[in-house]
Amino acid sequence: MDYITINSIKVPIEGEKNVLSLIRKAGIDIPTFCYHSELSIYGACRMCVVEDDRGKIFAACSETPRAGMVIYTNTKKVQQYRKLIIELLLSSHCRDCTTCQKNGMCALQSLAYKVGVHAVRFLNNKKEEKIDMSSPSIVRDPNKCILCGDCVRTCDEIQGLGVIDFAFRGSKMKVQPAFDKPLAETDCVGCGQCAVVCPTAAISIRTNVTDIWDAIEDPSIRVVAQIAPAVRVAVGDNFGIPKGENCFGKLVSALRIMGFDMVFDTSFGADLTVMEESKEFAKRLASDEKLPLFTSCCPGWVKYCEEKYPEFADNLSTCRSPQGMFSAVIKDYFAEKDKEDGKRTMVVSIMPCTAKKGEILRPDNFTDGRQDTDYVITTTEVVRMIKQMGLQFTELENESADAPFSVASGAGKIFGTTGGVTEAVLRRLAEDKSYNTIREISYTGVRGFEGTKEATIELDGREVKIAVVHGLANAGRLLDRIRSGEASYDFVEVMACRRGCIMGGGQPSGAGPRTRRSRMEGMYNADASSNVRFSEENPAVRQLYDHFLAGKEHRLLHRNL
Repeated sequence: MDYITINSIKVPIEGEKNVLSLIRKAGIDIPTFCYHSELSIYGACRMCVVEDDRGKIFAACSETPRAGMVIYTNTKKVQQYRKLIIELLLSSHCRDCTTCQKNGMCALQSLAYKVGVHAVRFLNNKKEEKIDMSSPSIVRDPNKCILCGDCVRTCDEIQGLGVIDFAFRGSKMKVQPAFDKPLAETDCVGCGQCAVVCPTAAISIRTNVTDIWDAIEDPSIRVVAQIAPAVRVAVGDNFGIPKGENCFGKLVSALRIMGFDMVFDTSFGADLTVMEESKEFAKRLASDEKLPLFTSCCPGWVKYCEEKYPEFADNLSTCRSPQGMFSAVIKDYFAEKDKEDGKRTMVVSIMPCTAKKGEILRPDNFTDGRQDTDYVITTTEVVRMIKQMGLQFTELENESADAPFSVASGAGKIFGTTGGVTEAVLRRLAEDKSYNTIREISYTGVRGFEGTKEATIELDGREVKIAVVHGLANAGRLLDRIRSGEASYDFVEVMACRRGCIMGGGQPSGAGPRTRRSRMEGMYNADASSNVRFSEENPAVRQLYDHFLAGKEHRLLHRNL
């Protein structure tokens, strides 16, 4: 077996494509800005430089390992090199750190401390750029950009959009949309994956936290929260709770202490989605029209389909997302009580997704001209609120969601991971409701992190072809195959973010392979521990359909097309 030597440690080469991978394999953490294992090698930031036994300095991320190499990761020359790079980056960077949204979580700030930069010798001669606030989902601040290119490659390689890119050269180089257009005027779908990989706050989540605090203080407003399935397995990341642990009960408790009047589980809305989407799918199968049926839960995907593949827009399910359905039901449910109490109900959705901030503004998600979801805050924003409140999150007791929407099935809870929507719909359509059926469906191939998954099941004597895809670049390739006739499906689930909502743009960042896997397992554990596993067996859902929803199904649960 071939080896390289890293700081006197012999490390075997076992298929690694770069020296950086071997350094990390040896248990040594060297800094990086522009390196991400799922993106192409860029090698621009030079933070991962190392020195070999001949005194040569090179970037570890772009160097192919060769047998016999001798590498040193922390020589005096390497230390000086990294320190100079940080100084140069800081010299052209807005340094209002105390008021920055990423203060305390900024990779540049962290590395400046780590390499010992306590002063910057160079003047910042860059002209101050205008901050782009046009998007309802994310904010772009060019003054904080360090030109690492992470956002450019993510938007192009993972999402297949290419909304932002490098412009100009040398000292005038920038990252911006074409012709420096505002993000709202581009093909940006608001997925927030660029914000996830951004090491500074050059791209950050547009926050509504102040608006929520103001509403809580207003006695004339009934503030109602709904918590998305994927939030429960990520909110604990910032409080030292084991990765993937279900923190729904603690979050309910925290929100009540903050002053929210009622707290619900969006998994109940997911149960409604299962009921309506499975009904729509069965109807389309019977008529053999508008197939494949594309899921419509992910707003980033819906916008992508409408703008990039408009010929498939009619194939999108007419169902609102679980958030949209639940908010419409909540607003209608409290309408009479609002009149009696002289209040108005405000719905706040706590989501793993930044694109949801744009979804709530779409007229086709309004009910009779009324905006149903008033605000969307992400997992990272609710974490900020918990810390602002000074709550000891780990010490909070677990509490249940409020009645009358307090019961959610396991099928609704798995919506947060790729394949979850498909699995929930298949459970609804299955005639046999036994435990064995659940196991059989889970083994059809809809689970897992493969970019595109395919499965075939038999439904009412018909062979039904299914595809599950996550990441918009993967979705684009699948749509191209469908358009060319190379592939044919009956049902297609699409999520804009790789691995689904558990890795949405509003989730705590810095999640590696183990965290991703833990979050997915947390979703399935929440399902397995549920008393109700099928959406149609949820007693609260049945009661809603039998009484309150009768005659209102299309008005409240479907998009106004």
